[in-house]
Amino acid sequence: MSIKTACRIHVLACAVGAALAAPAALAQQAAPASVSPADGATNLDMIFVTGTTSAKSKLRTAVAASTVGAEAIEQSAPRSSAEILRNIPGIRSESSGGEGNANIAVRGLPVASGGAKFLQLQEDGLPVMEFGDIAFGNADIFLRADNTVERIEAIRGGSASTMASNSPGGIVNFISKTGDTQGGSVGITRGLGRWDNTRVDFNYGQPFAEVWQFNVGGFYRRGDGVRDAGYATDKGGQIKANLTRLFDNGYVRLYGKYLNDRAAGYLPAPVGVRGSDGSPSFYDLSGFDAGRDTLYSPYIRSTLALDGSNQPERVQLGDGMHPRSQAIGAEAQFDLGGWTLTDRFRHADNTGRFVAPFPAQIADAAALASEIGGAGARLQVASGPDAGQAYTGMAVRTMLFNVKLNDLSNTTNDLNLAREFATGADGGALNLKFGLYTARQTIDMDWLWTSYVQSLEHRSQLLDVYTAGGAPLSQDGVYAYGQPYWGNCCTRNYDTRYTVNAPYVALTWDQGPLSLDGSLRYDMGTARGSYAAATTAAVDVNGDGTIQAPEQQVAVIDYPNRKPVHYDWDYLSYSFGGNYLLNDDLAAFARYSRGARANADRLLFGIVRDDGSVSSSEAVNFVKQLEGGLKWRSGGLSLFATAFAARTEEQNYEATTQRFLNRSYKAHGLELEAAYRAGGFGLNGGLTWTDAEIDKDQITPSNVGNTPRRQARFVWQLTPSYRGERYEAGVNLIGTTSAYTQDSNQLKMPGYTQVNLFANYRITEGLTLSASVNNLFDTFGLTEAEEASIPGDGIVRARSIAGRTASLGLRYDF
Repeated sequence: MSIKTACRIHVLACAVGAALAAPAALAQQAAPASVSPADGATNLDMIFVTGTTSAKSKLRTAVAASTVGAEAIEQSAPRSSAEILRNIPGIRSESSGGEGNANIAVRGLPVASGGAKFLQLQEDGLPVMEFGDIAFGNADIFLRADNTVERIEAIRGGSASTMASNSPGGIVNFISKTGDTQGGSVGITRGLGRWDNTRVDFNYGQPFAEVWQFNVGGFYRRGDGVRDAGYATDKGGQIKANLTRLFDNGYVRLYGKYLNDRAAGYLPAPVGVRGSDGSPSFYDLSGFDAGRDTLYSPYIRSTLALDGSNQPERVQLGDGMHPRSQAIGAEAQFDLGGWTLTDRFRHADNTGRFVAPFPAQIADAAALASEIGGAGARLQVASGPDAGQAYTGMAVRTMLFNVKLNDLSNTTNDLNLAREFATGADGGALNLKFGLYTARQTIDMDWLWTSYVQSLEHRSQLLDVYTAGGAPLSQDGVYAYGQPYWGNCCTRNYDTRYTVNAPYVALTWDQGPLSLDGSLRYDMGTARGSYAAATTAAVDVNGDGTIQAPEQQVAVIDYPNRKPVHYDWDYLSYSFGGNYLLNDDLAAFARYSRGARANADRLLFGIVRDDGSVSSSEAVNFVKQLEGGLKWRSGGLSLFATAFAARTEEQNYEATTQRFLNRSYKAHGLELEAAYRAGGFGLNGGLTWTDAEIDKDQITPSNVGNTPRRQARFVWQLTPSYRGERYEAGVNLIGTTSAYTQDSNQLKMPGYTQVNLFANYRITEGLTLSASVNNLFDTFGLTEAEEASIPGDGIVRARSIAGRTASLGLRYDF
């Protein structure tokens, strides 16, 4: 089916803007799961705890923050954790990679390569990964949302610079249920139509023996991903549990998580394009639906490669993104004679695999065969029902991103002491908090990429290359055990460890309607270890006793010539803000912050010097932010409006283009979040306007003044819903205006609007039937593309949102 014309957002954007111009209030506190989505999102009296100097209501907090409750999560019909984040104003979540590997940014800050460089994803107040953009080890790969999540708290900018390390852009915190009330649920969700996927969720918690409480839950699923690979690419699940002991003056909580899950990792795929760079028309290539199909295939289930010890192994493409995480942790809080002591500890053993096909080149069979094998070379089907037959259609030169995550373990601890001091008889108070954060992040991985040829069709098949004389140049489709097309750039090994020690202090002064706060954080870090690049050697990979054509120059990890990693960094972060309560329903706030992000694995292979050192400007990237806003409510209507300006430095490396970046950015804009509730009707919405540009570029000066790639001027969300006595239904809309594919500002990705539906009906007091549709109208929307302009053959490599998926669920609450 051909790609439908991308939806324009102008009419809906005007509607959202009108809704947001009305009085409204924001989303931020510890909303219990029973709170309705609208009330939970806009209740300014809710207490917000993530990334702030002191826990207080959102109306009195000088930060831009939001809360997403359990019901609001369901309303967005998410197919991944990153899709949930699309409904938080100010967060740009390019959630087209499947269950993980999303690109996530906070308003005003860029996503120059991948992951979430300036944003930290947390579980219960501690980071999933210390660095949010570890190549092929992004934090969201190791994060799953299920029924154990009570709420998600998100802070953009503000005191995130000083309340956490390596997160100057913001913090998104997935907060778990702890069993403070008795109850649970068990449910099953079944994909409909082409989406053959079944998932079972459960959760239960309760207090017991007067001073104890617990919660346990998780999920298991099996079936297709949101794209049709022809076999079960998604299989696995997780279980989480916590146990709390309550005392008269505090509590101690122990928790654990076991995650073992597989999900397809969707990288850019071939897409056709006509027209001009400024007004392109994208379309499906013959036999390949960019919204539903994938280069994964039942006829390409495994391939030979070398492992991290340079020994042959068979790689299973069905591993996809395969995170394995065993995490344990503890949290304690006690009142010690006026001082409040809080400590959070977490250790996670993280390992896994990332296996996904990337199209390095798309061409017709004759042209690609000649490029690989010389004049007169041809392609022949090597797998699937057409094995042995000549192939003459469109073909793909594929780089198999085969990355073994040997060890991404991290250990973190956050200890702080706080006290409130009275400052007079008029009720003023001074709150002092000081603490120490320590962390250790291991990054130990092998990049073991191979190159093969496959057909471009709904069910792709491997293709062998033969010379004009009939000599084979490939083995089961693999024409190179390495990446000669990219100069064997990407066979490598990392074995590095990063430590962080960060003392911090915060002061908050409250006097009547005025609240002022200031905080400092001093990060000190070390990077130690080594890395090894590639060399070539003759290796009998398939073990048949003969060195055949693909085995003559095999890319192997050059361990004898390892290079050291040995550098330190330190920097000061600060944040100062104030909030003034003009009346019980209106508050104004302002804040200035400077934070930073230490660079990790993306500095290797090009930035680290031969002695293991790096320059101070490359070790740390600073972010400066100025923001101010209003929080207002009137009856069932509420508004949170924040104006912002940001300046950002960045050095980075992108694996798919082998390009290094060294530049700075500046941006300003406006973020709006609104809600309205009248009887059973509710409306939540958000809109972010961003005007960003590249301020300096050390490598490509011609980019100066251009808009950063993939940065849309407007991104918005709107969710109207209606709740009756036994039912609820609504629509969730996600929209974006156009954006450039690359920093040269040539080819544009058109804006689009994605429409999701949700409905539930309470059959009995505990039994609920639900339905959801993600991308109802099968809208085509690009989130990224490799090409800077339309190439001569009219084919680009792009990552689009998934086509329509629908599901039906049955849940029993008890």
